[in-house]
Amino acid sequence: MLARITGGTCRGKAVIREDGLASVATSIKTRRDAAPDTQRILVGLIGRGIQLSRTPAMHEAEGRARGIAYIYRLLDADGMGDGRVRLEEIVSFASYFGFDGLNVTFPYKQDIIPLLDELSEAAEAIGSVNTVVLRGGRRIGHNTDLHGFRESFTHEMIGARQDSVLLLGAGGAGAAIAYALLESGIGQLHLFDVAQARAAALSARLEGRFGADRVTVASDVVAVAARVDGIVNATPVGMAKLPGIPLHPALLRPDCWVADIVYFPLETQLLAEARRRGCRTLSGESMAVHQAARAFQLFTGIAPDIDRMRTAFAAFDESPAAGPEGSGPATAD
Repeated sequence: MLARITGGTCRGKAVIREDGLASVATSIKTRRDAAPDTQRILVGLIGRGIQLSRTPAMHEAEGRARGIAYIYRLLDADGMGDGRVRLEEIVSFASYFGFDGLNVTFPYKQDIIPLLDELSEAAEAIGSVNTVVLRGGRRIGHNTDLHGFRESFTHEMIGARQDSVLLLGAGGAGAAIAYALLESGIGQLHLFDVAQARAAALSARLEGRFGADRVTVASDVVAVAARVDGIVNATPVGMAKLPGIPLHPALLRPDCWVADIVYFPLETQLLAEARRRGCRTLSGESMAVHQAARAFQLFTGIAPDIDRMRTAFAAFDESPAAGPEGSGPATAD
């Protein structure tokens, strides 16, 4: 089911300035003119500081394997002139140049919603969008983070205790992870965010769907961490651009599993400290692959080969590339 959005959407003509969008436009034209295949797909990733994203590599590798002229471009706001380019301008640029879809990452997963025409049921419930299908002049928002984490957690954490979980971060990614955890059957979810109002707002939405007895807002993260079965980091802390650890390492107990949805680096400080203390861990790799696979299917109508996309993910060189060919961030925000 899709929810129609009433409200202002950006429909202005794209303004191509010498701020990064112009070079992307040139590379798009070159690749499209050179592509001999009949099916052509043009998508992009919108975010900030996304030059190490493995998403383009996964999509383009799967596209090549399917005989599709698949072009995936980074629309990195940090690389566009003085960095003050507006989200509305980037989305208008994509529409103007005939993009078939967009992936959306930190910090735009919630900000993009007013610019869309419709939302999938999951995106509407979560209040976060990480995938936009551009079709027939309309912008349709989806959330594949939920699917990605749910698949990752279900397959990689078999046998893990799930009575109670502490979730760090209640932003766009955190909201999707919260839904995925509750749908996966955890008993009680404790939400913590440095912005308590954001955690409270997410808690209210979750309570309406899953019941008040399964969701709480954690005011004392130390006390909660001392008794939960698992901890999930859904903040951007730990990304290459935002190094650090979202909670004190002393709070990591060997009988508590730890998951981090950040995928570059795969070995975040949180996961390294957790392993050192004997915790079972889950990196952001599997979630990244599964959410990308679902997005690929939304863009093309073709079910991708998960193992092939996983291989492309693992083979990606994390060294920053120069110019618009470089690649993007974790899904956390």
